[in-house]
Amino acid sequence: MRYSLLLAALAFITGLLATDTPAAPVAKPKGGSSFFNGKNLEGWEGLEYWSAKDKAIVGFTPQDPKFNTFLCSKKKYGDFELKFKVRLKDGVGNSGVQIRSKVVDKEKFVVAGPQCDIGANYWGSLYGERFGGMMKQSPGDLVKKAVKPKEFNDYYIKCVGKHVTIKVNDETMVDDDFPKMPDDGIIAWQLHAGFPTMEVIFKDIHFTDLSKSK
Repeated sequence: MRYSLLLAALAFITGLLATDTPAAPVAKPKGGSSFFNGKNLEGWEGLEYWSAKDKAIVGFTPQDPKFNTFLCSKKKYGDFELKFKVRLKDGVGNSGVQIRSKVVDKEKFVVAGPQCDIGANYWGSLYGERFGGMMKQSPGDLVKKAVKPKEFNDYYIKCVGKHVTIKVNDETMVDDDFPKMPDDGIIAWQLHAGFPTMEVIFKDIHFTDLSKSK
C-alpha cells in the first residue's frame, strides 16, 4: 500500500514538473521593427556613409561629399512622434531630420522639405531644405542654454497636421503651425557638406505613427 502511494505521489510530481510554463516575452527592438529595427538599415536607403551599429544609426563622411546627403525612409509618414539621442562627434558638423520630405536626386540622395536642424546655432530650428529656407529659427539664448555640443542630446519631434513641435533636452525650440507643411513624406537623417570629416550618431530611437491612431 505504501509503495503504491509512493508511486502515485511521484507520478503526480512528475506531471507538475512536465507542465509547460509560459515563454518569456521577446523584447522588440528600439524604434520598432517598422521604423528602425536596431540591427541594420532595412527599410532605409542612402549612400555608403550610413550604417547601423549598437542599435544606433551612424553617419560618417571621411571627406567632404560636396553635397548634403541623407539616409531616407522608404516609407512615407504623416502624423508622428519621434524621440532619440543625437551627437555630433567633437561638436563638429551639421545634421538634421527631414520630415514629410521627398528625394529629389536619387543618385546622391538629396532631399527637399522641412528639416529639424542639428548643429551650431541652429539646434531645434525648423529649416526648409530646398524648401524656401528658414521656417522658424530656435531662440539663440535657449540653444546656448540647452545644447551640449560634444555630448548626446535628447531630441523630440512631433508633427500633427500643420503643427510641429521640436524640443532639445526638454527645452521647446519650435511649437507652431506651418501652413506650407506637406501632408506626408519621408523621414531622413542628414550628413551636411562643408566639413573635411564628420560623424553623427542617432541612438535610443523611439517612433510612434500617430496617423494610425486617428
